[in-house]
Amino acid sequence: MESKPKVLMITADGNLGVPGTEANQRLLLQEKYADITPVFWGRGALILPFRVGGAFDVVSVQDPFWRGLVGLLLARRKQARLNVQVHTDLEAQGPLRHSLARFVLRHADSVRVVSEKLREQAEEMGVTAPISVLPIYIDIERFCSIERAPRGGEHKTILWVGRFEEEKDPLRAIDVLNEVREGGVDAKLVMLGTGSLENELKKRAEELPVTFAGWQDPAPFYASADVLLNTSRYEGYGVAMVEALAAGVPVIAPDVGIAREAGAIVVDRDKLAEAITNTLRSGTRGELQLPLLSQEEWGRQWSKTL
Repeated sequence: MESKPKVLMITADGNLGVPGTEANQRLLLQEKYADITPVFWGRGALILPFRVGGAFDVVSVQDPFWRGLVGLLLARRKQARLNVQVHTDLEAQGPLRHSLARFVLRHADSVRVVSEKLREQAEEMGVTAPISVLPIYIDIERFCSIERAPRGGEHKTILWVGRFEEEKDPLRAIDVLNEVREGGVDAKLVMLGTGSLENELKKRAEELPVTFAGWQDPAPFYASADVLLNTSRYEGYGVAMVEALAAGVPVIAPDVGIAREAGAIVVDRDKLAEAITNTLRSGTRGELQLPLLSQEEWGRQWSKTL
């Protein structure tokens, strides 16, 4: 039996070692195919990766920015291959981070991206290493099996899922709801999430039917949603869009992250309300266009990206 590669994984996800979290479940899956030493590198742990002893076959980094640079230095010191994971929109980065990503990616031995869109961005940066496209693992079966409530009646539900931060532009969702209602559709908005813009959101939504549900498992909300609205300025991936489409909920989004590849209805940002209105009136059903991978298939493909 072929031995598993020894991987030093540099991550920003503090939940990696917390049992029961998605990050921890993903790590347990990856450990079936590689001998992994995970190291958190972030605030309060700036020099920790350089204290890790031992030999490794691969140094894998979660992003091509400062963690990528640390990974590159470690890979050269330990004479290991550098594997760079890309989960965010490279074109949306500022000049410094964009230059840093280009430098790191050009020195990588292998690159894994989560969408074809990110593959194209990496290729445009001049990456010559093998680039693998492997979406984020999602236990998609639990969303495929959701029984959606009957879609009859005039009252419609728009669902929004994400962090209340500038890059997600949640304030745009309030504007979209207002435009939809002014167009004659009796719709309400349910927003799942928290963040720094929460108070501003609640003030803007005072005269509108908006429910702020906090952070919850979105699965029950897909059962009653008529459409999922994405208002992000940019996305690395967009897990909620994949989940919603798997549950049969149509998705309206700008051309961000995995939206186009997954099967969302992609429109310009100024056309979001129009697209929502048309979708609510037509009763369109969402359909996920990405291949569905089992845990084992995803794990095997992940190991090949190293």
